Amino acid sequence: MTTAPAPAGRALEPTDIRGRVAELHSIREQALAGPGGRATAAQHAKGKLTARERIELLLDPGSFQEVEQLRRHRATGFGMEVKKPYTDGVITGWGTVEGRTVFVYAHDFRIFGGALGEAHATKIHKIMDMALATGAPLVSLNDGAGARIQEGVSALAGYGGIFQRNTRASGVIPQISVMLGPCAGGAAYSPALSDFVFMVRDTSQMFITGPDVVRAVTGEEISQNGLGGADVHAETSGVAHFAYDDEETCLAEVRYLLTLLPQNNREAPPAQPTADPAGRRGEVLLDLVPADGNRPYDMRRVIEEIVDDGEFLEVHECWARNIICALARLDGRVVAVVANQPQVLAGVLDIAASEKAARFVQMCDAFNIPILTLLDVPGFLPGVDQEHGGIIRHGAKLLYAYCNATVPRISLILRKAYGGAYIVMDSQSIGADLTLAWPTNEIAVMGAEGAANVIFRRQIAAAEDPEAMRHKMVKEYKSELMHPYYAAERGLVDDVIDPAQTREVLVKSLAMLRSKHADLPSRKHGNPPQ
Repeated sequence: MTTAPAPAGRALEPTDIRGRVAELHSIREQALAGPGGRATAAQHAKGKLTARERIELLLDPGSFQEVEQLRRHRATGFGMEVKKPYTDGVITGWGTVEGRTVFVYAHDFRIFGGALGEAHATKIHKIMDMALATGAPLVSLNDGAGARIQEGVSALAGYGGIFQRNTRASGVIPQISVMLGPCAGGAAYSPALSDFVFMVRDTSQMFITGPDVVRAVTGEEISQNGLGGADVHAETSGVAHFAYDDEETCLAEVRYLLTLLPQNNREAPPAQPTADPAGRRGEVLLDLVPADGNRPYDMRRVIEEIVDDGEFLEVHECWARNIICALARLDGRVVAVVANQPQVLAGVLDIAASEKAARFVQMCDAFNIPILTLLDVPGFLPGVDQEHGGIIRHGAKLLYAYCNATVPRISLILRKAYGGAYIVMDSQSIGADLTLAWPTNEIAVMGAEGAANVIFRRQIAAAEDPEAMRHKMVKEYKSELMHPYYAAERGLVDDVIDPAQTREVLVKSLAMLRSKHADLPSRKHGNPPQ
């Protein structure tokens, strides 16, 4: 092979095509290897995988196509000019999950701690633009130390470009943020703008100001995990939708979620064949839900009996547990389930539950996922903290989300449905396409005891035996206004069904609603309550 003198600081360059190809492979090997075995060992020692190992777990084998692998930063100063690794600390590209295209970017913590600089940000911008242009989901594998300090304001501008693209893609393509390491400061806002946030316990954290700043400003001592770890955000703040013990399980669940979502807002979620008969009777349901409205039960057992093979993916499982939000399949087709959970706080709606369900309903409406609402709700949670915390404003978020949703909507009243909570939980009056009920339903302004105390207070107070009179009046109120067919007789419930036939009725109803088309008034956008 003939060679020519090389420029200063670089090896002799080949002059024929084979030499050029050999050089390309050599450079590619450097890019794929990254900073070397020592850095990789340090990453593994923290219990974390490398960026490329994560991508391999996320995507179908051999499907990843990398973009801008040879990109390098052009910053100078602070020794940056002599440290210019390929990829610049982020790996971008596309591949497939179950054969469907997915775009991905993954921070490489081994390079500059995964910190974002100008070139790093430009790569992310490009892959986000490609995802939006082609109408395919975007998954970010986050493991970075924030903005690259050596590049100053250029790094901050890079975050602005990401946030703008997150917002533009919102409701158009699914955006999933997977937290696999630290995420501090402004970097935390990109996950907050996405549709779903996954976290891994012990190794991932999210916070705006870290423990050191908290200590300096407030004097409070707290660890990184205590401030912004996976369980904190999954149980307390509601920032994380899912939390897992290890990266392998986490990424497997991301793959599963993607199979339940459409590629974009112009498509329906993918259907799958099922061996679970559409007409399967659910005799177990007759025993799962007690007729006594004061007795709790696990609503998840009800969902298991209704959906295909008893399988569903619960979103925000550990936050606001008095309401359940889940994705499942009925007769092979994806459906969203919003359900009160009588086992927690008797299934009441409060601030957190309203926010959780409202965001879920909005996501489902954006991505053409029909919504099934299972009601057993005694009302909104009373209390000074709730009122001062803005339960009116937060409850209105759920009301707005349902009223604004144009996807097929079916509500099923299992037992209690009282007051404003009944209206908010997708009642017929706010646009539910079908409203069904079990024979155990009780729809009313409030519980019979409370209603009797208000309506018949004078008779009760004047009676020789007030307790006997109260009992009589409660029974009378129930028989007149709270019997299972009161709402059906007035057209507020479309049908009262046998609980054992619930699955069959829902499958047929959703099949009928599949061609539903509804238009919202022409407007720039609504102004939902905040």
